[in-house]
Amino acid sequence: MISIFRKKQKWAGKLDLTNLPRHIAIIMDGNGRWATRRGLPRSAGHAAGAENFRTIATHCKDIGVEFLTVYAFSTENWRRPEEEVSAIMGLLEKYLGEALEKMERDRIKMKFFGEIEALPERLYALARRTEEIGARYEGFQVNICINYGGRDEIIRATKSYAEDFAAGEALELSEEQFSSRLFSAGVPEPELLIRPGGEKRLSNFLLWQAAYAELYFSDVLWPDFGTEQLERAISWFQGRNRRFGGVTK
Repeated sequence: MISIFRKKQKWAGKLDLTNLPRHIAIIMDGNGRWATRRGLPRSAGHAAGAENFRTIATHCKDIGVEFLTVYAFSTENWRRPEEEVSAIMGLLEKYLGEALEKMERDRIKMKFFGEIEALPERLYALARRTEEIGARYEGFQVNICINYGGRDEIIRATKSYAEDFAAGEALELSEEQFSSRLFSAGVPEPELLIRPGGEKRLSNFLLWQAAYAELYFSDVLWPDFGTEQLERAISWFQGRNRRFGGVTK
């Protein structure tokens, strides 16, 4: 039997736990290529990637990160082969079902960004149930982007404002007002956005929210992007000079 998982090595570096990004966002890229390079079906890569997501989420919670947002399935991913889409949906259903069993113990709050009403009925019901349970908890929150696209999110928010304006509501369109209409309403903007897998683009992910995020790109494919790689990314972030358009004092 071929093991599709690789043992992760402990990073010898040290993090400043008093200077962690409050919110980390990750584009989980490279699952299919990871599997192909090993002569495995692409579904095996998605399974490895889903397992790694749990490892990374747990580590974020353990070290004190408050929010983790991951790109699980984009609005464009429906264009992939039907077999692959079905495998991804099956994995999402499997891991959400397992998450429901452990949420009471782990007390991890989960939210979903995207048009989840378009998901298969059982997966949609699981997502809603997960959100309902998580609403009782305070602390670490995982946001899972499913059937999500940044441009679509901005259009939805714009339509929402236009409808209220047409209805006669006196609303000043500010950044705060607009942000309140996004899927991420109430969640602080990500400070660190990580993309494993070798690509160097945002791919329609958190286009509004990532305006001032530090962007970290890695050639490591997502299933191999373990806790060591995560801590390297955070360490890099801690060395950044975040000026937000100003100058260093």
